[in-house]
Amino acid sequence: MPQLNRRLVLGLGVGALSAAGFGPALAQGGDRKLHGLSAFGDLKYPADFPHFSYVNANAPKGGTFSQLVGAGGSTFNSLNAYIVKGDVASGMYLTFASLMARALDEPDAVYPLAAEELTVSADGLVFRFRLRPGIAFHDGSEINASDVAFSLTTLKSKGHPTFSSVLRDLAEATAEDKRTVQLRFHPTRGLDVPALAATMPIFSEKYYSTRSFDETTLEAPLGSGPYRLARFEQGRFAEFQRVQNWWGENLPVSRGQYNFDVVRDEYYRDREAGFEAFTGRNYLFREEFTSRVWATRYEFPALRDGRVRREVIPDERPSGAQGWLFNTRREKFRDRRVREALTIAFDFEWTNKNLMYGSYQRTHSVFQNSEMMARGEPSPDEVALLEPFRDRVLPEVFGQAWIPPETDGSGQDRKLLRSAGDLLNAAGWTVKDGRRLNAGGEQLAVEFLLTERSFEPHHTTFIKNLRVLGIDANIRLIDPAQAEARLKDFDFDIAIARFIFPQIPGSSLRNYFSSDFAKTKGSSNLAGISDPVVDALVEKAVGAQTQATLNNTCRALDRVLRSGRYWIPHWNKASHWIAYWDQFGFPPTKPRYARGAPDTWWYDQAKAAKLEQAR
Repeated sequence: MPQLNRRLVLGLGVGALSAAGFGPALAQGGDRKLHGLSAFGDLKYPADFPHFSYVNANAPKGGTFSQLVGAGGSTFNSLNAYIVKGDVASGMYLTFASLMARALDEPDAVYPLAAEELTVSADGLVFRFRLRPGIAFHDGSEINASDVAFSLTTLKSKGHPTFSSVLRDLAEATAEDKRTVQLRFHPTRGLDVPALAATMPIFSEKYYSTRSFDETTLEAPLGSGPYRLARFEQGRFAEFQRVQNWWGENLPVSRGQYNFDVVRDEYYRDREAGFEAFTGRNYLFREEFTSRVWATRYEFPALRDGRVRREVIPDERPSGAQGWLFNTRREKFRDRRVREALTIAFDFEWTNKNLMYGSYQRTHSVFQNSEMMARGEPSPDEVALLEPFRDRVLPEVFGQAWIPPETDGSGQDRKLLRSAGDLLNAAGWTVKDGRRLNAGGEQLAVEFLLTERSFEPHHTTFIKNLRVLGIDANIRLIDPAQAEARLKDFDFDIAIARFIFPQIPGSSLRNYFSSDFAKTKGSSNLAGISDPVVDALVEKAVGAQTQATLNNTCRALDRVLRSGRYWIPHWNKASHWIAYWDQFGFPPTKPRYARGAPDTWWYDQAKAAKLEQAR
């Protein structure tokens, strides 16, 4: 369901106003009716479009799609997907509808779902959505404008920081009548905020009149989307059943999608057990995230005889950033030199060659593989943005964009380790009897938070290098539920995290980098970044009025973030590795900015029958 949700929020970020649609409204000095929203460019689809171009509008309905959630180690203990508490079942977003839905072949465009009409005021601060008649929650009760107003107000005040950070610029949401909801935004709101608000889930105000919104629950909340939760076993599986005669089924934003009668998410604590379950056809679709497994394990009989298909499909989204994030709230990581020393002690070249079959490229930027990524020396536009902060940033910000040094690939590059030692010495951590001590005689100790053993080899050589430097480095292996709780409370030294920004980032940047969110429990600012320069550049990015301005501002921000050495960058690849039992059909073209499965796939009876005959 292409709406905003806790796990997918960054990948589904959208903009707010199209140059073609909104700009003329300002010029004309009056409200204007729009058929879609986009930040900086024309909408691809006209007002009367029948369906998205990446779907099969006549796709048959039926069958089951089952998949592994994550790469192993995932779990859930709550069905409330929109608050800080709990580990949520990942597919709950399928059960909710929203005012508008995203087109996955455009960078940021959204089109009406629960809303049938949209108007925007001349000043761009008031959006009125007229709801479709006859839309309903799964219990048959009507969706009213008051439900929409309640949903947005509640998410702003009680929702996960993913949502509350976006809705900070929503001044008020009110129901003008039964079918018209008005959203009024602050004048300083980012261009992305109105459309992000329009992709928020719609909750039933009546349902929550007798329930607490901000508590975990294993009662499936009342939804209104294409699926409802039919069965689940906590931490093991969640099964979603297609809603028959769903009110949104034949709308342009839905046609050709949500084709399976059942979508089932499987959870395995152990990655190896999860893989073996796939070879035994205990589930049908798998995205592979482990290069060793992709290179060596896909040789089982069903794959050799064609019953299982394996493909590499392009991933055209910005690669974002994965890496080890330092918790700078802890005294030992407050000195940038300590963070840089640990960063250059990691031998990516050895790790990629020996553990990952050379499958990856090194990540440098939080906006990796996008136009927002800083490259080389800053352009004049970037310099102009950075100049007011010259006395508050390091000189390197005005030079070549920093990238981690390339190692000799030996696993223990002595030259770089000497440089790391020099940085630690300068930061007051000196070696005595082989131990790296501060002035108080305390040894520098580092704990890596980890939830699955498959990642241990990537740590082992790194930890060996840190111990050569006299650092007491160790892995703390804990279960995913404990890890999520510790991350929410910022109770860690170094943790692995990944964040992917949309093609048009905006208010979501605050959740990752702004000082306010360094103190907000459950926020994505895991590193604890609290820098007035970063704050100022984030606000400039949020308020960018053109694509060029946004790109230049994000590049400037990228330079400042890189200079802070807040993380040890990992690796990236511009593709999805997928494998599936051959009983599915899918359109010839996948959506540009999404995987396509399961939303646009369907159950192929002929293939399924052939598969059964081959058993």
